[in-house]
Amino acid sequence: MWLIDQLVEQHISEAQKNGEFDNLAGSGKKLQLDDDSHVPPELRVAYRLMKNSGFLPPELEMRREAIELKSLLAGIDPQDKQYAQQSQRLTLLIFKLNQAGISTDFLVGEYAAQFRQRFSGER
Repeated sequence: MWLIDQLVEQHISEAQKNGEFDNLAGSGKKLQLDDDSHVPPELRVAYRLMKNSGFLPPELEMRREAIELKSLLAGIDPQDKQYAQQSQRLTLLIFKLNQAGISTDFLVGEYAAQFRQRFSGER
């Protein structure tokens, strides 16, 4: 362990003993973690920094909205008139994402993409 690591650990231990962490906001509650599994790993840190600053790139905002619409459609009866409206909105988002050169495979899952690729003759 490096010297600086030892010093940091020592300061943390002292703060715990002195009760300096006892009254922190959110103490004893579950952490609210964002689901960033749909963001490529190499972009997660940059996107999190932008999100914490109150800014999301349009592409990421469209991806987020598409994921929300997909989960919303999964819970709506296909005969409902809202289903058609939301489905059209999702189709438009998919079109915009494809136009921007962003893959929409995150909406259909890996298995569906492999299935489509196999039966379309692509390798």
